[in-house]
Amino acid sequence: MTLARRSREDVRPQGLQPQAVRPGERGQDATDWVGALALPGPEQDEALRRLHELMVRAARHQVWRMRAMLPRADARTCDELANGAADEALTALLAKLDTFEGRSRFTTWAYKFAILQAATEVRRHAWATREVALEDTDMWRDAGPGPEQQAEAADLGQAVARAIQQALTPYQRRIALALLVDQVPIDVLADRLGTTRGALYKALHDVRARLRAHLVATGHMPAPTTSAGGS
Repeated sequence: MTLARRSREDVRPQGLQPQAVRPGERGQDATDWVGALALPGPEQDEALRRLHELMVRAARHQVWRMRAMLPRADARTCDELANGAADEALTALLAKLDTFEGRSRFTTWAYKFAILQAATEVRRHAWATREVALEDTDMWRDAGPGPEQQAEAADLGQAVARAIQQALTPYQRRIALALLVDQVPIDVLADRLGTTRGALYKALHDVRARLRAHLVATGHMPAPTTSAGGS
């Protein structure tokens, strides 16, 4: 359901006070967006309508740019994705309205919300019917070097495979396989695992640290050097 079909009460910002800012101050547009959006009434309704239209345009542009990722890129699918992204982006913007500092035009700030949300919606739609391998299977068996491969490269590949098996937990191996090998978008994997992007970023950081330590210990990577002024 698009925002146009929702009640305006669903997206009104809460707890905001109108700010006495003249048009053009703090890098704002000719319209005082923050003041209009903060004060309930006809002015707020009109500002919400205009802001949603702006976000739909931005989202459509981003969906069109990424349409090659979609299994079906027909006009109806693109329009649904753009409107859904605009709804979510507007809700997110209103929740952060009091953080707007005026470092850029308000409309530029709003565009960023719509573009980022549209990109997220396209990735989710593209992966909706695709399998994400989450089983702790042995996906790292060495297939042996090809004729053109050098012995050093083959040895390093085997060392990395051993590090993945020996240094990582089953959960960390699943994360490494999905994000580093299968190139699953991190927001899609977060949805599948019922976790957050932040938790996955931390897990990926731990994966890299463990692999690096293991490869240093086996002599396949140089030990980190300390600065000359260090103790």
